[in-house]
Amino acid sequence: MARLDTNRSGEMEVFVRVVERGGFSAAAKDFNMTPSAVSKLVGRLEDRLSARLFNRSTRRLLVTVEGQRYYDRSVRILADMREAEEEAANIVQPKGKLRVSVNMPVGLHRILPLVPEFQTLYPNVDLDITVSDKVVDLYEERADIAIRSGPLQSSGLIARKLGECRMVIAAAPGYLERNGVPQSIEDLNEHVLIGYNFPRAISEWPFDVNGEIKTVMPGGKTCVGDAESARMVALAGGGIVRLAAFHIREDVNAGALKVLVDQFNTGIGVEIHAVYIGQGGNMPARVRAFLDFCIERVDLT
Repeated sequence: MARLDTNRSGEMEVFVRVVERGGFSAAAKDFNMTPSAVSKLVGRLEDRLSARLFNRSTRRLLVTVEGQRYYDRSVRILADMREAEEEAANIVQPKGKLRVSVNMPVGLHRILPLVPEFQTLYPNVDLDITVSDKVVDLYEERADIAIRSGPLQSSGLIARKLGECRMVIAAAPGYLERNGVPQSIEDLNEHVLIGYNFPRAISEWPFDVNGEIKTVMPGGKTCVGDAESARMVALAGGGIVRLAAFHIREDVNAGALKVLVDQFNTGIGVEIHAVYIGQGGNMPARVRAFLDFCIERVDLT
């Protein structure tokens, strides 16, 4: 029978405090220990892990790459342990810092406007939101949730579907006055089609022509790094863009953009998922609260 090691969480807490306080002496005061005892504890931890967690000198204590990784995981594990204990005692309330990474269209036009409502419902949750079309690594970025569009890559992450968004082709009236209004899919090849320059971008534009799917490839004349930049270029009259209908609905209603060749729209929506680290139902209360809130309140139509 394997030996039950009940001291690992204590080691983690001391190690985390050493990192956050910047030294053995400061951490020792927090735990009413001697600096020598803290140093020995960290040494035993390094021996057990067979990894150096700190580079020591007479003046400085520097965290190694392995130490930083262990710190990141330890912070998450200790937070989950606290919430598990609270949940078992039926006193759990969503609280703590929640790091969210969300793509540009959903973030700017759907998530950020709802932040005040979420803050009112969950005043003990501190939101840390990054809006970017860059696909982040949840482990490396220490993010709790990432909201992503399109097909999901195979990974160990858990995903919850938030909805689907309809994609449309559009351009500004000024651009169309100068270059003409495309009437067919073939006409699009004569226009400036705004593309993307980041990995995982859907490069081809699909269309349904008499039941057959045909695609058009945006040229290299204008490429941008995110969907909001594509919208801004289109609004300025720089070309034709393919974006989520909800993303440009206000622009279309205001006449700033005009939807084109919609009779050839495939009608196939792009799925939006929230992905997170975990094992399904066992998740921190702050993560569950945010996911449930998004499913209920975020409109992607």
